[in-house]
Amino acid sequence: MLLKIIRKEKIFQPDSHRVIARFLFAGDERAKRLITAILNLSNKQQEEQFNQVIRNYSRRHRDIRKRLTNHFRRLVPLMEQMGLDPKNLPEHLQLLFGSYFTMEYSIEAAAFFNPSMIEHPDQTQLHPGHKRIIISFRATGEGHISSIVFREGILDANQDIEIYEPGMMLEAPEHIKNHTYHKKSFLRKLREMCEESGQHNDNAYQAISKELQDAFTYDELKISLQNAQAELEVKQENALFLQEAKWLASSNYEMTFSTDTSLSERVIFPIADTERNGIEDARFVRFVAESGVATYYATYTAYDGTAILPKLLMTYDFLHFTVIPIHGAIAQNKGMALFPRQINSRYAMLCRIDGVNNYIAYSDNINVWREAKLIQTPRYPWELVQMGNCGSPLETEAGWLMLTHGVGPMREYVLGASLLDIDNPELEIGRLSEPLLIPNAKEREGYVPNVVYSCGAYIHEGELVIPYAMSDYASTYATINVRELLVKILGEEEKNN
Repeated sequence: MLLKIIRKEKIFQPDSHRVIARFLFAGDERAKRLITAILNLSNKQQEEQFNQVIRNYSRRHRDIRKRLTNHFRRLVPLMEQMGLDPKNLPEHLQLLFGSYFTMEYSIEAAAFFNPSMIEHPDQTQLHPGHKRIIISFRATGEGHISSIVFREGILDANQDIEIYEPGMMLEAPEHIKNHTYHKKSFLRKLREMCEESGQHNDNAYQAISKELQDAFTYDELKISLQNAQAELEVKQENALFLQEAKWLASSNYEMTFSTDTSLSERVIFPIADTERNGIEDARFVRFVAESGVATYYATYTAYDGTAILPKLLMTYDFLHFTVIPIHGAIAQNKGMALFPRQINSRYAMLCRIDGVNNYIAYSDNINVWREAKLIQTPRYPWELVQMGNCGSPLETEAGWLMLTHGVGPMREYVLGASLLDIDNPELEIGRLSEPLLIPNAKEREGYVPNVVYSCGAYIHEGELVIPYAMSDYASTYATINVRELLVKILGEEEKNN
């Protein structure tokens, strides 16, 4: 049986008009020089420059004054070091300082790719056969820094998507709250993490333990680490251990967006040091607990320019998000994907710990993953280089439907499909012998040629809806009948046996 996959004409393109206002800082010395130069401007020049900024940028950003004020406040400690009294500066001058330390960043100017699709929390006022959906994307701009952005719309009975008009007043979170840590649990996690990486150091551990309060914030931890460092010998192993403690704490935070933003205007941009070079490939899933409560999770990869760190993003409403790192021995590679419910009262996660094969892991704690079991190795020519998942598995009457990506000759990425046992997903009960989707002539040209890739599909009205990226530049989607796909997968397994 030849599978009929329908490519839709909808294309999600990068839009360079979508910008956010970022803090711009090039170090203390350059900042001091610039602050002095601004102060040396005449009153008339200061007022003219301020008026020009407001005139040119107030329509490009929601409440530009608030953004400039926030950036000015970040300069206050440095100004005080210079012997200045920033509180007594007139408001227009404070805002002018903020503008000189602000830059526009076009978040998706370079690429708009690696989508995942999930059910929207709001399913009210819809026609029969319609479903409101959210699509997340990896947006990439200058310097190849990636962030998470969203589109929302309605998927109709014919699997056509009507996307709501994206808003243009983009916003980073209105409020960011660093996590409050408790000494006992933090030290336990630090010990576990360092033992797994072979970097445990009793002297440094004791020095940190002595400095920490019973409860502390990230900023308080930095002071404690400075005090601990002053007591320790200048050794590389001590410095590495203290850096691990700082790294662990910087990975936890919460963020809240303004309620007057649309979902398409909310940008999850790198905040922590561990992700300063990008937030990559978010795999969203609507997770339903045994109590029936639904939570939206996303596993993503944080990149600091050198190392990667899997993280977990959690939200109920897409206004308030909590970010926590994923701990454990298997948290060392890209492509972790959470199952949409617990299996035998345990969390389950797809992963690829060796960069080549597919694994499954179980845990009683959603952000601690210690052991994984091999479930798939490359079998066919189109996946011999490596394989991995394309998002969270989808529950069907025949088993867990898992989309995969395979890499073959010429580093061509294609999509495949497999079926895992519903009660014991360690067991593969079927796999397509041919790719489900191969890049066509239009899809194989882009920033990274010959690639189709997805971070999460969705089942609607008996059809599998697959959003996917085209060569790491733009995105589109395709559909296929679920029953026909399952018959094909199971039929091929019977034939192979």
